[in-house]
This record gives sequence, C-alpha cells and structure tokens, in this order.
Amino acid sequence: MPQHEWRKSSFSTGPNNDCVEVSPSPGGLIRLRESDRPADVITTTPATWATLLRTVKAGGLG
Repeated sequence: MPQHEWRKSSFSTGPNNDCVEVSPSPGGLIRLRESDRPADVITTTPATWATLLRTVKAGGLG
C-alpha cells in the first residue's frame, strides 16, 4: 500500500494520543483509520464523510 499523508485532529490529546486519522486517496475517496490500529483502514466517499462531520458537530451521536 502506498504511503498516505494522515491527518489527526488537533483535539487529540491524552497519554496515548489515539484518535481517528484521515487521508485523501486517489479517485477522491477518503481513508479513515484509528491511530492505535493503523493497519485497519476504511474508505468512504466525501459526501458520506461530510455527513458524518455535520452529525458529530451537531451532537447527533451522543
């Protein structure tokens, strides 16, 4: 698998610094992984990712 530039939230804190990381992929898709399990990667569309972000920001998962 080629190297990807993974981005982590600036809110990621704590002793383990674990969080979800995001990377664009060829073809315009979005790759996601948990920082403490970097080999497990899922891929989604930008529209689905945007919906998830809006839901989280609106407090819709709590």
